[in-house]
Amino acid sequence: MGGREQALWTRARLGRCGPPLDLLTARFDRHVYAPHAHEEFTIGVCVGGSEIIDYRGGHIRTGPGSIVVLAPGEMHTGGPGNATDGYAYRALYAEPSLLADGTLGGPPHFREPLLDDPELAAALRAAHTELSACPDPLEAESVLPWLLTGLARRHSTARAACDTVSGAAHIARAVRDRLADELQEPPSLAALAADLGLSRYQLLRAFRTATGIPPYAWLAQYRVNRARGLLDSGLRPAEVAPLVGFADQAHLTRWFRRVLGVTPAAYRASVAATAYRNSVQDS
Repeated sequence: MGGREQALWTRARLGRCGPPLDLLTARFDRHVYAPHAHEEFTIGVCVGGSEIIDYRGGHIRTGPGSIVVLAPGEMHTGGPGNATDGYAYRALYAEPSLLADGTLGGPPHFREPLLDDPELAAALRAAHTELSACPDPLEAESVLPWLLTGLARRHSTARAACDTVSGAAHIARAVRDRLADELQEPPSLAALAADLGLSRYQLLRAFRTATGIPPYAWLAQYRVNRARGLLDSGLRPAEVAPLVGFADQAHLTRWFRRVLGVTPAAYRASVAATAYRNSVQDS
């Protein structure tokens, strides 16, 4: 593709050995899609320009921050909304069952394909950006089903299932223990939920209620704390990353900075410098 005609596909996996979910990052000046349909729900967030989509006998015009939801099997097209700005969007392709967890009555129906929900649009865009850069299976499973359930509960005809989960602290403790024990290859949340007699949505609800964060965020912080000890012992960041379950050094660095405010290399250097100064003073 020339100019700004570009599309990048990323395949995330919902938990280790879980089902795949495709993510698309696209920016087009002139590209016009032929009529087509997807087997999954198409959920897109416009991030620039404007797109015209032919859908259900009408036309949808997107703008920055708008959410588009296209139902499985529905024919649609897409092209630039005007001759100058082009259009850019981030989309994910979700099996209908992912939008039914946390709701009642089967796969949801969206009467309106174009949604105005700035908070949800920002959350979907942030999750898409993060997972496109590093499609961590536990992060994908912690975040995407939660957001898709929120989308269905807020904007579809589906009725919300009961949010109350008793014993949230006990559930969260059991999940933390399993994740800590298996930090290099953590189990899927679907498997953990089944072991606890819960749906995945109920597990996520209980964990967030008890801790305030999703399971992957808790595990990332736990991994950072384990990484500190290994860096203190003299190992290099590239050696530490796989030992604590991060995909690579860049993945370790992103979370290390978020939690501690410095890179692993800078932390290791400062610890080494402090140890050297103390040894000189002692001698």
